[in-house]
Amino acid sequence: VKMAATVMAHRTGILAWYDCHISTGKVEGINNKIKVLKRAAYGFRDERYFELRLYALHDCRITRNVG
Repeated sequence: VKMAATVMAHRTGILAWYDCHISTGKVEGINNKIKVLKRAAYGFRDERYFELRLYALHDCRITRNVG
């Protein structure tokens, strides 16, 4: 009963997938890479260096553990 109520509450979002086929998977992956970088950068004193690392996130060598 509880699961049915949850599905009914989210049915418009679930059914929207079949109309648009839009996924937030790539955005979630980028957010995950940023979180990993923030953990790795803990203690850095130079904010500019952190900013440059953010711009270079597409380079897999920076965040090895996150593909």
